[in-house]
Amino acid sequence: MKRLLKYLKTYKKEAVVAPFFKLLEALMDLIVPLLIADIIDQGILGRNNGILTRDFVLLIVLAAAGMVFSFVAQYFAAKASIGFASDVRQALFDHSQTFSYGQLDRMGTGTLVTRMTSDINQIQTGTNLALRLLLRSPFIVFGAMVMAFTIDVPSALIFAVAIPVLCLVVFAIMLKSIPLFEKAQEALDRLLSTLREDLSGVRVIRAFCKEEDEIASFDQKNDILTSINIGVGRLSALMNPLTYILINTATIILIDRSGIRVEMGALKQGDVVALYNYMAQIIVELIKLASLIITINKSLACASRVADILDIKEEMSYGSGILNTDSDEAVCFRNVDFAYAKDSEDALNDISFTVKKGQRIGIIGATGSGKSSIINLIPRFYDVRKGRVEVFGHDVREYSKKQLIDLIGIVPQKAVLFEGSIRDNLKLGNDEASDEDLIEALKTAQGYETVMNKEKGLDDHVEQGGRNFSGGQRQRLTIARALARRPQILILDDSASALDFATDLKLRQGLAKLKEMTVFIVSQRSSSVRSCDKILVVDDGRLVGQGSHEELMKDCPVYKEIYYSQFPEEDRA
Repeated sequence: MKRLLKYLKTYKKEAVVAPFFKLLEALMDLIVPLLIADIIDQGILGRNNGILTRDFVLLIVLAAAGMVFSFVAQYFAAKASIGFASDVRQALFDHSQTFSYGQLDRMGTGTLVTRMTSDINQIQTGTNLALRLLLRSPFIVFGAMVMAFTIDVPSALIFAVAIPVLCLVVFAIMLKSIPLFEKAQEALDRLLSTLREDLSGVRVIRAFCKEEDEIASFDQKNDILTSINIGVGRLSALMNPLTYILINTATIILIDRSGIRVEMGALKQGDVVALYNYMAQIIVELIKLASLIITINKSLACASRVADILDIKEEMSYGSGILNTDSDEAVCFRNVDFAYAKDSEDALNDISFTVKKGQRIGIIGATGSGKSSIINLIPRFYDVRKGRVEVFGHDVREYSKKQLIDLIGIVPQKAVLFEGSIRDNLKLGNDEASDEDLIEALKTAQGYETVMNKEKGLDDHVEQGGRNFSGGQRQRLTIARALARRPQILILDDSASALDFATDLKLRQGLAKLKEMTVFIVSQRSSSVRSCDKILVVDDGRLVGQGSHEELMKDCPVYKEIYYSQFPEEDRA
């Protein structure tokens, strides 16, 4: 939790005012038993109606003052905890945007979602309760002991023994339960990851009648989470009965000893009632404290998990200056080796090629051969293990992040649209794009008719993930989005797979008119790359051929095999 306290600095005033007013409320409660003792000893036994009336009015005043203090404390505690949680959530989201693809692959989406939702909500709850009760309960407990000493020292010694024993029990259970809460949150991570995967792939699961298998898998992870929570719940549940046993034992001893002292004349009856009330206050506050500690334990475990994410350093360092991009060499790979994880097998081995500005480059190969790995290195989504990737004559590691991304427009394999309007989606990479620019991009991407046939055109609504568009329509819109930013390098990562052959042909013809733009077309269709200036053939992470279609048909067996598998009639001819 210490690592997150810097986000609470903005709410210093609220974090001080809330517990201060809660202590004032507690002070009102500590005065009440003294008034009760005075009513019994002076008002009732002394038959003094004036004292009875005065103390009754004082009790009403104390109750009203306590209520006001409580409202003020609650207001400032809520303001501080909500603001604190909001700032931590924003910091976590901002920090997650700095992670490389490799870091995101290792952490997983489910982990980040759990941290930003469940964990931070738990931190908010814990902070709110801590500001209101973390000082109040101990203040009441030790304040009651102090007040007991002002009434009768021998009787107060029972408080002095009981309170340390109670604290020992509470803290022992707390220290034992914190690691279990962390395990419970980790189990929740795994459960949410499974849930997210099942919900996103529900159509595939149903298509293969695997509902029962997925239910069994979910039940297994859910049972693990349940068993951990039951275990930590049992441990936490020990707190209330143990504290009740100890405090009730102390109460019995207190009444017994106080009764003897009343018989001896050393203690008044009202003082015994006051002592009992202070012991009762301790019982109530320890019950509150027990529940509070359980909540705080959860919050501390969640805070540690959130802080662990915030402590992750950015893997990639970038240059700061603006580099010259006048080189005729748009992209150059020099003996590049790459692997997705530190100790995993290489996904690419000794890749070398050069692409001139304005060329159209096709990348073809079997599934899993490394096509996407190559294009992911150009915008530096990952860093190479060995060798260099150069863009316009400079190593990609020398560019600032903004300049490098501004040079490149990329359309990923999975077409992703965001909820909003079509215009908002198309302007995602270029806020200054005019409607004319967007329409031009749509025409090149063969998505103009799709948009114009909508009732509101560019202002038509896009549902989350583009659910109200077909696969081909989503692909055309994502291509138009990349074109709208007018990049110098355009990368299409198998982004026309849902298009029919006629639309694919029109798309390639439209891209051919963009003479100044260097275009990479990744595809498994030989027809999509056949007309490219240069074709890169990838097989098992190696570049096994590069050249034009005609050259590869003569010299590259892998390319010939791919081509004839798609055009068997030419092979027979």
